[in-house]
Amino acid sequence: MAKIKVNVVIAGRTYPLSVNSTDEEEGLRKAAKSINELIAKFEQNYAVADKQDVLAMSALQFASKAEIVSLKNTKEKAEVLQKINELTNLLEDHLL
Repeated sequence: MAKIKVNVVIAGRTYPLSVNSTDEEEGLRKAAKSINELIAKFEQNYAVADKQDVLAMSALQFASKAEIVSLKNTKEKAEVLQKINELTNLLEDHLL
């Protein structure tokens, strides 16, 4: 499959990228839109002297959300594995 060329604009700068599918293109465009919306929110709510500050705060917010989701998923997986082990032990006790 041919690469799809995409230009995304983040904080007023254009970034030319290549992706493998229209799904990736859509994901990039949505991500860029989310970043730009968050930048606008920070600029409206805080006295910002430099774009780098809002970019850093945006990156921090997205990264922290990703880490929170990852930690939650890890905790849920551990709980599911614990329940499976408990059920397996119960079944083994009743079958023996």
